[in-house]
Amino acid sequence: MITPPADFTGYKASIRTAIRDVLAEADPGRLDEAAFPAYTHRNRLINWLFWQRLRAAMRFIEARAPFRATLDFGCGSGVMLPFLARHSESVVGIDVDLLPFTMMRRRLAFPDSVEVRDAAGSPLESLPTGAFDLVTALDVLEHVADLPATLGHLVRILAPGGCLLISGPTENVFYKIGRRVAGPEYSGAYHERGIGEVRRLLAGLVPVETVARLYPPVTLFDIFAGTKRAA
Repeated sequence: MITPPADFTGYKASIRTAIRDVLAEADPGRLDEAAFPAYTHRNRLINWLFWQRLRAAMRFIEARAPFRATLDFGCGSGVMLPFLARHSESVVGIDVDLLPFTMMRRRLAFPDSVEVRDAAGSPLESLPTGAFDLVTALDVLEHVADLPATLGHLVRILAPGGCLLISGPTENVFYKIGRRVAGPEYSGAYHERGIGEVRRLLAGLVPVETVARLYPPVTLFDIFAGTKRAA
């Protein structure tokens, strides 16, 4: 049973309003990879299923807060950044495409403790070892080309005892059927892999625990966390 954060409904409503406004002025298809259409999908079931990923992630984070420093890898539109700022002294978001966040920032007041960086100017390998006690990578690692190197850096920048929280689509037959029902903007053509490969590689680096599988017996999204061993 997934218990939502205290004001999840209000949080979701404010984010969805901003995303709808952004989509109204953006070029068609430009924000598909940042999941803008999914967060505001007209089909209530599809929209509800997509938001449950964030509910599960937020519940996990709240249970372990507060944090000193958090990294949101692949922050996209910044949908998680205000929430993370409530539970961490400082938050850094990194993405290869800052247009989604830039457009959202015109409509939402992000906390001063949030800093968003371009991945080209601030690559993972440039970040200090042990700098973050929480790293989130939600629905992003299926996109990266060099997964072993990326996971290695994400674990390296964790402080001892720090946690790497990951979610992603299973890409099973049921998920692929859902893509077709959802519409052409959900082709998944930009995905390099399914989440199963991410979990297997992470388990070779740190102990991994399941946070949620949405929804058994048919798993569409897998959410799990790896914890770096304390020194």
